[in-house]
Amino acid sequence: MNLLDNDLQQLLAPVVTALGYELVGVERLMRGARTERLRVYIDSPSGISLSDCERVSYQASGVLDVQESIPGHYTLEVSSPGLDRPLFTLDHFRRFVGYKVKVRLTGPQDGRCHFTGMLQRVQDRNVIVVADGEEYSLPYEKINKAHLVPEEPHF
Repeated sequence: MNLLDNDLQQLLAPVVTALGYELVGVERLMRGARTERLRVYIDSPSGISLSDCERVSYQASGVLDVQESIPGHYTLEVSSPGLDRPLFTLDHFRRFVGYKVKVRLTGPQDGRCHFTGMLQRVQDRNVIVVADGEEYSLPYEKINKAHLVPEEPHF
C-alpha cells in the first residue's frame, strides 16, 4: 500500500466506522491520464449489501470532495472485500493465518515477485508463506498487493 492510499485510509476510516462498518482498505487505480478510480473495501459481521455500499459512498464522496484529497476527476467504488479478500495490514495477515494467499512484491525476492501458498504466520514485520513446498519470509514493506485465494468447493 502506498503512502497516498494510507492517507486516504486515515481520512475515510472515521466516516466508515461511524456508519458501523469496518474499513478493510483503500486502493487507487489509474484509469487514464485525467481520471482515476478509488476503490474502498468495507465489511461488517452481517455482510455487505448494495445499500451499505451506497451509504458509505455518499458519505465518503462528501468527505473526499470537501478535503480535495484527489485532484481532478475520480470514480469512487465502494465494495465488500469478496471471497478473494484483499489483505492490507499486518493485522489482516494475522487474522487469516492458515488460509491460502497470493502475494505480489514490489521487487524480486528469491528470484520471484509472486507467491501463492499457505499463510503460516506473521513474525515481526514478515509474512511467512509456504509456496511450492518452501517457506518464504516476505517483508511486509515489500508487499505490493495481497489477497486470499478462494477455496474450490468440494462436491
